[in-house]
Amino acid sequence: MLAAALVAALPTIAAAQELSAAADLLFYADNTEFANPFREGETWLGAAGRVYVSVALGDEVQVRGGLFGNGRFGAHEFLEEAEPYLALEIRRGPSRLILGSLETALSRVHGRGPDRETPHGLLPPVQEETLTFRRAHDMGLQWLVDGPRLSHDAWLSWHRLNRNGQRELFDAGYRARVALARPLAIAGSWHVVHEGGQADADGPVRDSHAGTLGLVWSAGAATAARITVEAHGVATRDTPDRAQAESTRTGIGVFTRAALDAGPWRGHLIVWRGEQVFKTEGDANYLSARLDGTAFPRIRDYGEAGVTRVFRPAPGVDLQASFRLHRVERHYEYSYRIVSRVRIGA
Repeated sequence: MLAAALVAALPTIAAAQELSAAADLLFYADNTEFANPFREGETWLGAAGRVYVSVALGDEVQVRGGLFGNGRFGAHEFLEEAEPYLALEIRRGPSRLILGSLETALSRVHGRGPDRETPHGLLPPVQEETLTFRRAHDMGLQWLVDGPRLSHDAWLSWHRLNRNGQRELFDAGYRARVALARPLAIAGSWHVVHEGGQADADGPVRDSHAGTLGLVWSAGAATAARITVEAHGVATRDTPDRAQAESTRTGIGVFTRAALDAGPWRGHLIVWRGEQVFKTEGDANYLSARLDGTAFPRIRDYGEAGVTRVFRPAPGVDLQASFRLHRVERHYEYSYRIVSRVRIGA
Protein backbone atom coordinates (compact mmCIF):
# COMPACT_ATOMS: atom_id res chain seq x y z
CA MET A 1 0.00 0.00 0.00
CA LEU A 2 2.86 2.34 0.83
CA ALA A 3 4.44 1.82 -2.57
CA ALA A 4 1.11 2.25 -4.37
CA ALA A 5 0.41 5.49 -2.52
CA LEU A 6 3.89 6.74 -3.30
CA VAL A 7 3.53 5.93 -6.99
CA ALA A 8 0.15 7.71 -7.12
CA ALA A 9 1.47 10.78 -5.34
CA LEU A 10 4.75 11.20 -7.15
CA PRO A 11 3.39 13.01 -10.25
CA THR A 12 1.97 15.69 -7.96
CA ILE A 13 4.75 16.08 -5.39
CA ALA A 14 7.48 15.87 -8.01
CA ALA A 15 5.97 17.97 -10.76
CA ALA A 16 9.06 20.14 -10.84
CA GLN A 17 11.43 17.16 -10.86
CA GLU A 18 12.56 14.78 -13.56
CA LEU A 19 10.16 11.82 -13.44
CA SER A 20 10.55 8.55 -15.36
CA ALA A 21 9.08 5.05 -15.30
CA ALA A 22 10.95 1.78 -15.79
CA ALA A 23 10.77 -1.97 -15.27
CA ASP A 24 13.39 -4.68 -14.72
CA LEU A 25 12.18 -8.18 -15.53
CA LEU A 26 13.93 -11.52 -15.00
CA PHE A 27 12.61 -14.67 -16.70
CA TYR A 28 14.26 -17.92 -15.60
CA ALA A 29 14.11 -21.58 -16.56
CA ASP A 30 16.63 -23.70 -14.70
CA ASN A 31 16.78 -27.48 -14.44
CA THR A 32 19.39 -29.46 -12.51
CA GLU A 33 19.46 -33.23 -12.97
CA PHE A 34 21.32 -33.95 -9.73
CA ALA A 35 21.15 -37.18 -7.71
CA ASN A 36 24.18 -37.26 -5.46
CA PRO A 37 24.85 -37.33 -1.69
CA PHE A 38 25.18 -33.52 -1.56
CA ARG A 39 22.48 -31.91 -3.68
CA GLU A 40 19.15 -32.95 -5.17
CA GLY A 41 17.78 -31.90 -8.54
CA GLU A 42 15.55 -28.84 -8.81
CA THR A 43 13.46 -27.09 -11.44
CA TRP A 44 12.98 -23.32 -11.33
CA LEU A 45 10.64 -21.90 -13.94
CA GLY A 46 9.18 -18.45 -13.39
CA ALA A 47 9.63 -14.71 -13.51
CA ALA A 48 10.58 -11.88 -11.18
CA GLY A 49 10.42 -8.17 -11.76
CA ARG A 50 10.02 -4.69 -10.45
CA VAL A 51 7.98 -1.85 -11.91
CA TYR A 52 8.74 1.59 -10.58
CA VAL A 53 8.96 5.31 -11.13
CA SER A 54 12.08 7.31 -10.33
CA VAL A 55 12.42 10.96 -9.39
CA ALA A 56 15.74 12.74 -9.93
CA LEU A 57 16.34 15.25 -7.13
CA GLY A 58 19.25 17.01 -8.78
CA ASP A 59 22.19 15.40 -10.55
CA GLU A 60 23.27 13.08 -7.72
CA VAL A 61 20.11 11.95 -5.89
CA GLN A 62 17.34 9.67 -7.14
CA VAL A 63 14.31 8.19 -5.39
CA ARG A 64 12.65 5.07 -6.83
CA GLY A 65 9.33 3.58 -5.77
CA GLY A 66 7.11 0.82 -7.08
CA LEU A 67 6.32 -2.87 -6.72
CA PHE A 68 8.32 -6.12 -6.84
CA GLY A 69 6.92 -9.55 -7.59
CA ASN A 70 8.28 -13.08 -8.01
CA GLY A 71 6.51 -16.32 -8.81
CA ARG A 72 6.98 -19.71 -10.37
CA PHE A 73 4.89 -20.90 -13.26
CA GLY A 74 2.31 -23.46 -12.17
CA ALA A 75 2.09 -22.21 -8.59
CA HIS A 76 -1.38 -21.93 -7.02
CA GLU A 77 -0.78 -18.20 -6.61
CA PHE A 78 1.52 -16.92 -9.31
CA LEU A 79 2.84 -14.02 -7.23
CA GLU A 80 4.32 -16.09 -4.42
CA GLU A 81 6.22 -13.00 -3.33
CA ALA A 82 5.00 -9.40 -3.61
CA GLU A 83 6.71 -6.51 -1.86
CA PRO A 84 7.13 -2.75 -2.13
CA TYR A 85 10.16 -1.61 -4.10
CA LEU A 86 11.66 1.55 -2.62
CA ALA A 87 15.18 2.96 -2.88
CA LEU A 88 17.14 6.14 -2.30
CA GLU A 89 20.28 6.39 -4.42
CA ILE A 90 23.04 8.95 -3.95
CA ARG A 91 25.56 8.96 -6.79
CA ARG A 92 28.92 10.68 -6.99
CA GLY A 93 31.22 9.76 -9.85
CA PRO A 94 31.64 5.97 -10.01
CA SER A 95 30.24 5.58 -6.47
CA ARG A 96 26.61 4.85 -5.56
CA LEU A 97 25.07 4.59 -2.09
CA ILE A 98 21.69 2.84 -1.95
CA LEU A 99 19.28 2.65 0.97
CA GLY A 100 16.27 0.40 0.54
CA SER A 101 15.96 -2.07 -2.34
CA LEU A 102 19.40 -3.33 -3.34
CA GLU A 103 20.86 -3.79 -6.80
CA THR A 104 21.42 -7.55 -7.21
CA ALA A 105 21.46 -10.02 -10.08
CA LEU A 106 17.89 -9.03 -10.96
CA SER A 107 19.33 -6.03 -12.81
CA ARG A 108 23.15 -6.30 -12.49
CA VAL A 109 24.86 -8.77 -14.82
CA HIS A 110 28.12 -10.02 -13.33
CA GLY A 111 29.26 -11.69 -16.53
CA ARG A 112 28.18 -14.31 -18.99
CA GLY A 113 27.45 -17.80 -17.79
CA PRO A 114 25.34 -19.49 -15.10
CA ASP A 115 28.37 -19.81 -12.80
CA ARG A 116 28.31 -16.00 -12.46
CA GLU A 117 24.61 -15.68 -11.64
CA THR A 118 24.98 -15.31 -7.87
CA PRO A 119 23.11 -12.26 -6.48
CA HIS A 120 26.25 -10.21 -5.76
CA GLY A 121 28.77 -11.90 -8.05
CA LEU A 122 30.27 -14.07 -5.29
CA LEU A 123 31.83 -17.43 -6.07
CA PRO A 124 29.33 -20.34 -6.07
CA PRO A 125 30.86 -22.06 -2.99
CA VAL A 126 30.02 -18.89 -1.05
CA GLN A 127 26.58 -18.08 -2.47
CA GLU A 128 24.43 -20.41 -4.57
CA GLU A 129 23.33 -19.28 -8.03
CA THR A 130 19.66 -20.14 -7.59
CA LEU A 131 19.35 -17.50 -4.84
CA THR A 132 18.97 -15.12 -7.79
CA PHE A 133 15.60 -16.81 -8.45
CA ARG A 134 14.56 -17.67 -4.89
CA ARG A 135 15.44 -14.30 -3.38
CA ALA A 136 15.41 -11.79 -6.20
CA HIS A 137 14.62 -8.81 -3.95
CA ASP A 138 16.78 -7.74 -1.01
CA MET A 139 16.47 -4.61 1.12
CA GLY A 140 19.09 -2.90 3.25
CA LEU A 141 22.16 -0.78 2.61
CA GLN A 142 24.58 -1.01 -0.33
CA TRP A 143 27.66 0.83 -1.60
CA LEU A 144 28.64 0.22 -5.21
CA VAL A 145 31.74 1.45 -7.03
CA ASP A 146 32.33 0.85 -10.76
CA GLY A 147 35.63 2.54 -11.58
CA PRO A 148 38.29 1.82 -14.20
CA ARG A 149 40.65 0.22 -11.64
CA LEU A 150 38.41 -0.56 -8.67
CA SER A 151 34.97 -2.11 -8.56
CA HIS A 152 33.26 -3.26 -5.42
CA ASP A 153 29.92 -4.14 -3.87
CA ALA A 154 29.41 -3.78 -0.10
CA TRP A 155 26.01 -4.57 1.39
CA LEU A 156 23.94 -5.39 4.44
CA SER A 157 20.64 -7.08 3.67
CA TRP A 158 18.04 -7.76 6.37
CA HIS A 159 15.73 -10.73 5.75
CA ARG A 160 13.95 -11.08 9.08
CA LEU A 161 13.56 -8.78 12.09
CA ASN A 162 14.12 -9.86 15.69
CA ARG A 163 10.56 -9.53 16.97
CA ASN A 164 7.26 -11.35 17.51
CA GLY A 165 9.05 -14.51 18.58
CA GLN A 166 11.13 -14.77 15.41
CA ARG A 167 14.89 -14.45 15.23
CA GLU A 168 16.76 -11.90 13.15
CA LEU A 169 18.32 -13.04 9.91
CA PHE A 170 20.62 -11.04 7.66
CA ASP A 171 23.56 -11.39 5.34
CA ALA A 172 26.36 -8.93 4.71
CA GLY A 173 29.25 -8.99 2.30
CA TYR A 174 31.96 -7.25 0.36
CA ARG A 175 33.23 -8.12 -3.11
CA ALA A 176 36.04 -6.19 -4.78
CA ARG A 177 38.23 -6.34 -7.85
CA VAL A 178 41.35 -4.21 -8.34
CA ALA A 179 43.08 -3.98 -11.72
CA LEU A 180 46.84 -4.42 -11.43
CA ALA A 181 49.35 -4.22 -14.27
CA ARG A 182 47.63 -5.59 -17.35
CA PRO A 183 46.42 -8.29 -17.75
CA LEU A 184 46.24 -9.10 -14.01
CA ALA A 185 43.64 -8.20 -11.40
CA ILE A 186 43.22 -9.16 -7.78
CA ALA A 187 39.78 -10.18 -6.52
CA GLY A 188 38.49 -10.79 -3.03
CA SER A 189 35.29 -11.15 -1.05
CA TRP A 190 33.85 -11.69 2.40
CA HIS A 191 30.36 -12.89 3.25
CA VAL A 192 28.46 -13.73 6.43
CA VAL A 193 25.00 -15.09 7.13
CA HIS A 194 23.80 -14.44 10.69
CA GLU A 195 20.72 -15.73 12.52
CA GLY A 196 19.69 -14.98 16.10
CA GLY A 197 20.22 -12.06 18.44
CA GLN A 198 20.28 -10.83 22.00
CA ALA A 199 16.62 -9.76 22.08
CA ASP A 200 15.37 -13.34 21.85
CA ALA A 201 17.32 -16.10 23.63
CA ASP A 202 15.18 -18.93 22.28
CA GLY A 203 17.47 -20.92 20.01
CA PRO A 204 21.11 -20.86 18.95
CA VAL A 205 22.89 -17.88 17.44
CA ARG A 206 24.38 -18.95 14.11
CA ASP A 207 27.13 -17.37 12.00
CA SER A 208 28.51 -18.61 8.70
CA HIS A 209 31.52 -16.76 7.28
CA ALA A 210 33.49 -17.13 4.06
CA GLY A 211 36.40 -15.17 2.63
CA THR A 212 38.07 -15.45 -0.78
CA LEU A 213 41.21 -14.03 -2.34
CA GLY A 214 42.51 -14.67 -5.84
CA LEU A 215 44.16 -13.54 -9.04
CA VAL A 216 42.42 -13.07 -12.39
CA TRP A 217 44.34 -13.10 -15.69
CA SER A 218 42.58 -11.92 -18.85
CA ALA A 219 43.85 -11.58 -22.39
CA GLY A 220 42.13 -10.49 -25.58
CA ALA A 221 39.66 -7.80 -26.56
CA ALA A 222 36.05 -7.56 -25.45
CA THR A 223 34.92 -7.49 -29.09
CA ALA A 224 36.96 -10.60 -30.06
CA ALA A 225 38.10 -13.81 -28.39
CA ARG A 226 38.92 -13.30 -24.73
CA ILE A 227 40.53 -15.80 -22.35
CA THR A 228 40.17 -15.53 -18.57
CA VAL A 229 41.95 -17.72 -16.04
CA GLU A 230 41.48 -17.27 -12.31
CA ALA A 231 42.38 -18.99 -9.05
CA HIS A 232 40.92 -18.19 -5.64
CA GLY A 233 41.61 -19.44 -2.15
CA VAL A 234 38.48 -19.89 -0.04
CA ALA A 235 38.33 -20.01 3.77
CA THR A 236 35.15 -20.69 5.75
CA ARG A 237 34.14 -20.56 9.40
CA ASP A 238 30.72 -21.96 10.24
CA THR A 239 29.31 -21.72 13.78
CA PRO A 240 25.93 -23.46 14.19
CA ASP A 241 25.75 -22.38 17.85
CA ARG A 242 27.85 -19.65 19.45
CA ALA A 243 27.19 -21.14 22.89
CA GLN A 244 28.97 -24.34 21.86
CA ALA A 245 32.46 -23.43 20.73
CA GLU A 246 33.19 -27.02 19.76
CA SER A 247 30.50 -26.81 17.06
CA THR A 248 32.56 -24.33 14.97
CA ARG A 249 33.88 -25.82 11.73
CA THR A 250 36.65 -24.24 9.66
CA GLY A 251 37.48 -25.20 6.11
CA ILE A 252 39.62 -24.27 3.14
CA GLY A 253 39.28 -24.73 -0.59
CA VAL A 254 40.72 -23.75 -3.97
CA PHE A 255 38.44 -22.55 -6.76
CA THR A 256 39.89 -22.35 -10.29
CA ARG A 257 38.05 -21.29 -13.42
CA ALA A 258 39.00 -20.84 -17.06
CA ALA A 259 36.71 -19.25 -19.64
CA LEU A 260 36.82 -18.41 -23.33
CA ASP A 261 34.50 -15.71 -24.70
CA ALA A 262 34.19 -15.57 -28.48
CA GLY A 263 31.42 -13.49 -29.99
CA PRO A 264 28.10 -14.57 -28.48
CA TRP A 265 29.62 -17.80 -27.09
CA ARG A 266 31.30 -18.58 -23.79
CA GLY A 267 32.82 -21.84 -22.62
CA HIS A 268 34.04 -22.39 -19.09
CA LEU A 269 35.69 -25.01 -16.90
CA ILE A 270 35.69 -25.07 -13.08
CA VAL A 271 37.81 -27.26 -10.81
CA TRP A 272 37.29 -27.20 -7.04
CA ARG A 273 38.95 -28.93 -4.10
CA GLY A 274 37.79 -28.25 -0.56
CA GLU A 275 38.26 -29.71 2.89
CA GLN A 276 35.63 -29.34 5.64
CA VAL A 277 33.91 -26.44 3.85
CA PHE A 278 30.53 -25.58 5.38
CA LYS A 279 28.78 -22.39 4.33
CA THR A 280 25.17 -21.25 4.70
CA GLU A 281 23.83 -20.20 1.26
CA GLY A 282 26.75 -21.93 -0.51
CA ASP A 283 26.22 -24.34 -3.41
CA ALA A 284 26.00 -27.82 -1.88
CA ASN A 285 27.96 -29.36 -4.77
CA TYR A 286 31.07 -27.65 -3.36
CA LEU A 287 30.43 -28.21 0.35
CA SER A 288 31.31 -30.99 2.80
CA ALA A 289 27.77 -31.50 4.12
CA ARG A 290 25.80 -34.50 2.88
CA LEU A 291 22.04 -34.37 2.40
CA ASP A 292 21.59 -36.65 5.43
CA GLY A 293 23.36 -34.10 7.66
CA THR A 294 26.64 -35.97 8.05
CA ALA A 295 30.03 -34.49 7.15
CA PHE A 296 32.08 -35.76 4.23
CA PRO A 297 35.34 -36.93 5.86
CA ARG A 298 37.71 -36.43 2.95
CA ILE A 299 38.69 -33.68 0.50
CA ARG A 300 35.74 -32.71 -1.70
CA ASP A 301 36.23 -32.71 -5.46
CA TYR A 302 33.92 -30.95 -7.89
CA GLY A 303 34.26 -30.15 -11.58
CA GLU A 304 32.07 -28.34 -14.07
CA ALA A 305 32.20 -27.65 -17.81
CA GLY A 306 29.68 -25.56 -19.65
CA VAL A 307 28.81 -23.57 -22.72
CA THR A 308 26.67 -20.41 -22.92
CA ARG A 309 25.10 -18.65 -25.88
CA VAL A 310 24.05 -15.00 -25.54
CA PHE A 311 21.20 -13.51 -27.59
CA ARG A 312 20.19 -9.86 -27.80
CA PRO A 313 17.05 -9.88 -29.97
CA ALA A 314 16.05 -6.30 -29.11
CA PRO A 315 17.39 -3.26 -27.26
CA GLY A 316 17.18 -3.84 -23.52
CA VAL A 317 16.74 -7.62 -23.89
CA ASP A 318 19.53 -10.01 -22.86
CA LEU A 319 19.00 -13.77 -23.06
CA GLN A 320 21.52 -16.42 -22.03
CA ALA A 321 21.09 -20.14 -22.71
CA SER A 322 23.56 -22.55 -21.13
CA PHE A 323 24.27 -26.25 -20.73
CA ARG A 324 26.61 -27.77 -18.14
CA LEU A 325 28.16 -31.09 -17.20
CA HIS A 326 28.96 -31.66 -13.52
CA ARG A 327 31.25 -34.10 -11.76
CA VAL A 328 30.34 -34.38 -8.07
CA GLU A 329 32.85 -36.86 -6.64
CA ARG A 330 32.07 -39.92 -8.79
CA HIS A 331 28.65 -38.75 -9.92
CA TYR A 332 28.29 -37.31 -13.45
CA GLU A 333 25.25 -35.11 -14.02
CA TYR A 334 23.96 -32.29 -16.23
CA SER A 335 21.92 -29.10 -16.04
CA TYR A 336 20.58 -26.44 -18.38
CA ARG A 337 19.33 -22.90 -17.94
CA ILE A 338 17.70 -20.06 -19.87
CA VAL A 339 17.73 -16.63 -18.25
CA SER A 340 16.48 -13.42 -19.83
CA ARG A 341 16.69 -9.90 -18.44
CA VAL A 342 14.43 -7.26 -19.92
CA ARG A 343 14.91 -3.56 -19.25
CA ILE A 344 12.01 -1.24 -20.10
CA GLY A 345 12.23 2.49 -19.80
CA ALA A 346 14.97 4.74 -18.40
